[in-house]
Amino acid sequence: MSDALAVHLCPVRVYYEDTDAEGIVYYANYLKFAERGRTEMLRDAGIGHRALLAEHGIAFAVRNLSADYLKPAKLDDALTVYSRLLTLRGASMSAEQIVRRDDEDLVRMTVRLACIDRQGRPARLPSTLRQTLETYRHEVH
Repeated sequence: MSDALAVHLCPVRVYYEDTDAEGIVYYANYLKFAERGRTEMLRDAGIGHRALLAEHGIAFAVRNLSADYLKPAKLDDALTVYSRLLTLRGASMSAEQIVRRDDEDLVRMTVRLACIDRQGRPARLPSTLRQTLETYRHEVH
């Protein structure tokens, strides 16, 4: 992630509930950390999930996710979720998210999100929201 303007940072602390008996973060909890990072990125862009549904009748659903687990996080670690959008399409977007401890990558994820309506059908992202999200987009060449 080289383009600092396109990256959102979300601090996360590892709590006891996030870990196994050895004090190591359970793999599925990184998905929760990533969800928090994406939610905070949207919130900082002025797009709250509740308002998105109430005002536009849409929500985001994970369509596809890949994760590369490099090193474990442990109880009480202070982590940062780095999030940036890679693509913005009519009814979907993809994001890169990296969970880091200091300058060390622990997990790298790529997630594809579908924009859906209240019935779960694909829905176009409103142009005003699309323009707002461009702030966090970083085109990969």
